[in-house]
Amino acid sequence: MKVTGVKFKNTNKIYYFDPGKLEPKKGDHVIVETARGVEYGTVMLADYEIADEKIPVPVKPVIRIATPADDAVAKKNIEKEAGALEICRQKVEKHGLEMRLLGCEYTFDNSKILFYFTADGRVDFRELVKDLASVFKVRIELRQIGVRDETKLIGGIGICGRQLCCNTFLFDFAPVSIKMAKEQNLSLNPTKISGVCGRLMCCLKNEQDAYEELNSHLPSIGDHVTTKDGFAGDVIDINVLKQIVKVAVEVGDEKEARDYKPSELNFKPSRRRERRDEKEEAELRALEALDRKEGNHID
Repeated sequence: MKVTGVKFKNTNKIYYFDPGKLEPKKGDHVIVETARGVEYGTVMLADYEIADEKIPVPVKPVIRIATPADDAVAKKNIEKEAGALEICRQKVEKHGLEMRLLGCEYTFDNSKILFYFTADGRVDFRELVKDLASVFKVRIELRQIGVRDETKLIGGIGICGRQLCCNTFLFDFAPVSIKMAKEQNLSLNPTKISGVCGRLMCCLKNEQDAYEELNSHLPSIGDHVTTKDGFAGDVIDINVLKQIVKVAVEVGDEKEARDYKPSELNFKPSRRRERRDEKEEAELRALEALDRKEGNHID
């Protein structure tokens, strides 16, 4: 099936739409029908072929390629958001609610305004919604989001010196566990393996498959091995990326540290696993549950 991939403001995720007889090009702005109404988006994929089974829901249509009038409406909506956010902040203070507003968004047809916020717990904002509805005369939606979504919305610079992955190209958040840091032989100091959001860095997941494959060819630190040059000893250090194993071997009455390649050692691999163990599965389920508890993702 031929589809058009469209990205919306405040999200990196690409959604598929049926272009019908239209021929939108990459970079064009289009008006599309979405689950929350008519929206204005940017074409990221044009004439993209995708298997029907890879599309989980019926594909909604591209209504039209955006006209100059549509562009003007979208620009005006962005200009109005700053004022709406300030009014909402004043109302939050008036009602004495413990919540931190992060941003707001008008739907293209101005039928609804969404306000994003964070809070330590549940917030009863029913009176706030009524107050805002009386001011803006449209539907109001307040959406509580978690710390990862907060960071994605605001953006920033990571410890690598580059713009945050979640704010630039990540579509969705994948569960990240401390086991991944251990697999990659990283320091377990929280300040060194946590991102700006305070959670474990998403990039640990990006490199996990490569490290699992590399570690599957290596012994573990502390393993007893024999070498092809006739020595026996214990593994004292491993360089995963260079695939070098440092072994303390007995040479006469002394011990000497020597470097070997995995192919030069005899050992029983202990890293390769065909499936996650029960402890790791439980840890990942707990992380996923925590993300759901904190709030809905903004994608």
